[in-house]
Amino acid sequence: MDYQGKTAAITGAGSGIGRALSLSLARKGCNLALSDISEERLDETKALIADQNVGCSLTVLDVSDRDAVESWAQDAVSEFGTVDFVFNNAGVTVVNSADDLSYEDFHWIMNINFWGVVHGSKAFLPHFLERGEGAIINVSSLFGLISVPSQSSYNASKFAVRGFTESLAQEVSKKGITVCSVHPGGIKTSIARNARFNSPGFGAKNMEEFTRAFEKGARTTSEEAANVILSGVEKGRKRILIGGDAKLLDIIQRLTPTRYNDFINLLYRLNRKKS
Repeated sequence: MDYQGKTAAITGAGSGIGRALSLSLARKGCNLALSDISEERLDETKALIADQNVGCSLTVLDVSDRDAVESWAQDAVSEFGTVDFVFNNAGVTVVNSADDLSYEDFHWIMNINFWGVVHGSKAFLPHFLERGEGAIINVSSLFGLISVPSQSSYNASKFAVRGFTESLAQEVSKKGITVCSVHPGGIKTSIARNARFNSPGFGAKNMEEFTRAFEKGARTTSEEAANVILSGVEKGRKRILIGGDAKLLDIIQRLTPTRYNDFINLLYRLNRKKS
């Protein structure tokens, strides 16, 4: 599987991993149907690939809006003739304890992180089934493999993405369609700065402290993450782990599926003491 002359649809293409995927795919000669909630960020991404000889369409898109996502998919197929890859990447987070978490915030994160992935997958799936080929790449998280305090809603959304993606992969495994879940660890993106923040997470006393703590622990760049994802898709992998932290904690969870919580709680308490 390669990208030259193909077309990829990407959500959350205005920043972070979505932008890095867009730039890397453009360099590989892949046409792009880009979407993001921010028109300004989309324009910035397009400007960065202006020197690449590829087709590129921009759509301001709220992935929680099913009808809008389906229209985007139809427009992308109409414009480019076919779509070969869909990267369901758009995501947000909420920092709060479960007891303080509002239902509004819970619905907000699930509508984007989970339903956005479902909408994107199902919008392109009929096209892939008709062609007998295509790839659906759904971005979950390290927190779709393990749980941590103050991220119950984010954990729920990313575990849901993983479950949906793995079931879908089983259903279409004999139909020429590749489906994989992506589990990044700490990635240097703007997700922390764009979080809904209502509680001290991991000992942080305010949003800036939380953001600094997140960014300090994020050791993998968006560009590095994009390269790992694209390499994994080329190799047909069903699960892609990004970063040493994701690989290490995945091993710990596999070896001690219930006791890993003790390790996470220890890190949480140590971090609270430092702050």
